[in-house]
Amino acid sequence: MTRSTRRTRVLKSGVAAAAALLALSACSSSSSDDSSSAGSGTSEAAAPKLSGTVAVFAAASLKESFTTLGKQFEQQHPGTKVTFNFGGSDSLAASITSGAPADVFAAASTKTMAIVTDKEDAAGTPVTFVRNQLEIATAPGNPAKISSLKDLTGPGLKVVLCDRTVPCGAAAQKVLDASHLKLTPVSYEQDVKSALTKVELKEADAALVYKTDVKAAAGRVQGVEFSESAEAVNDYPITLLKNAPNATAAKAFVELVTSAEGQKVLTGAGFLKP
Repeated sequence: MTRSTRRTRVLKSGVAAAAALLALSACSSSSSDDSSSAGSGTSEAAAPKLSGTVAVFAAASLKESFTTLGKQFEQQHPGTKVTFNFGGSDSLAASITSGAPADVFAAASTKTMAIVTDKEDAAGTPVTFVRNQLEIATAPGNPAKISSLKDLTGPGLKVVLCDRTVPCGAAAQKVLDASHLKLTPVSYEQDVKSALTKVELKEADAALVYKTDVKAAAGRVQGVEFSESAEAVNDYPITLLKNAPNATAAKAFVELVTSAEGQKVLTGAGFLKP
């Protein structure tokens, strides 16, 4: 073999090796790009854009904090709207089991949540997200000089309670029974906000409501704490509903409520951590 022939073969081998190296590099780059695209696609699929209305049925005592959370949710997810139906947990539960269209239910007690779960209208197991405790609400300045639960039984004092079928009324009855006290209220109200309003309008001297409601009234009433309230602390459960019209967005709202961000709003309103 001549020197010239050997040189030609060496050159051909070098060209072939270079071509192979370039091909391998191209494959690697293509694979990397495909992988990147696939990862991006997976990420987008895992976090779809939310839209539409989320209908939330919630206990009256959650009105202020849930309204704040609803606005936050709408800001975080443009194109969504959160609507609320606030009221007594028992009547809300009855509406849900009767077929009222709703995505989320947040109750003021596990007993009223059971109305929904017993009918298998909840999607999964409800989660307790906050707790709440009773307080005596009086007119500003506490003109009746109420300082204890026993003072509510005084003659001539006009006291308002929530109806026993709603969580605040059941809790009030529990603390009265535990303290062996009896009182005859001037009225039983269907939710805690209605009981508080009676005091605000000076139609009653006092009402047994939640601490969060006294705080939300911002000076329109005065709160009086009493030790017996520890006998009836209510757990507040929340659940996505089985027939939720907008389940994806509703699930995201429940996640906001139970998140650190949601808990900050709720504890700031006076709720206790679960």
